[in-house]
Amino acid sequence: MAETKNARVERTIREWVGGGKLSPGDKMPSERTLSAELEIGRTALRQVLARLVAEGVLEVHDRSSYRVPESSPAERRLGATSRDLVPWQIYGDRPVYNNQWVRLELVDVEPPGVKRFEHHVVRLQHVAITAVLDDQDRVLMLWRYRFVPNQWGYELPGGIVDANEDALTCASREVEEETGWRPSNLEHIVTYQPMVGMVDSPHEIFVAHGAEQVGDPTDVEEAGLVEWVPLADIPDLMAQGKLMGSGTLVALLHVLANRQKGASTASA
Repeated sequence: MAETKNARVERTIREWVGGGKLSPGDKMPSERTLSAELEIGRTALRQVLARLVAEGVLEVHDRSSYRVPESSPAERRLGATSRDLVPWQIYGDRPVYNNQWVRLELVDVEPPGVKRFEHHVVRLQHVAITAVLDDQDRVLMLWRYRFVPNQWGYELPGGIVDANEDALTCASREVEEETGWRPSNLEHIVTYQPMVGMVDSPHEIFVAHGAEQVGDPTDVEEAGLVEWVPLADIPDLMAQGKLMGSGTLVALLHVLANRQKGASTASA
């Protein structure tokens, strides 16, 4: 379906705001300038601008003057929803169990409006996980067995960030140890907590574009069958429950979303 003129202009202005051509606080060109530059009539342009104002993408001043807000719509929503909220009070904690892999604590907390109690908190390790992509639209994965769920499945390479090691170094090291491939062009995507209600275990997700095979896997305990899996197969593997671990899912969902976004942009 052909893109309408209004849709084209709206997409262009969104790209200006989101792509860095216009920064927070910048004033938009005048309606006359926009109308000429974007080849759209003033009435249709005002309809587009009104929609962008309603969504918080733009702000209007003096009826016909527009600018980019100082903060994003998401930031303003967060500020509005958090304004009247207060965090839990934390009075202390005491260890129940502790070793190099896991620490179990009872934390003395008092949520707003709730009687004070002790909350179980599990503290695990800091983890880095990497999706390595090649120029054939494939991702480097391990087919392996996990005894806890008693399941075989695909995972991305990753592991625990060592003491005095940064997550980027860990991400690269773990890929090479577990697969024999040395990744290149690593990019940090997101840091998240997989079970935020009770477990503290920061997971850092990276994407690498390209890799060089430097040998065989050296981490015998962690290694499985090393395979370059077509990205086109990932949705089916996900539906079949063959992708194990939240880090693998988060990384691959990011990769798939970016591919879909790129395809949509290319066809626009």
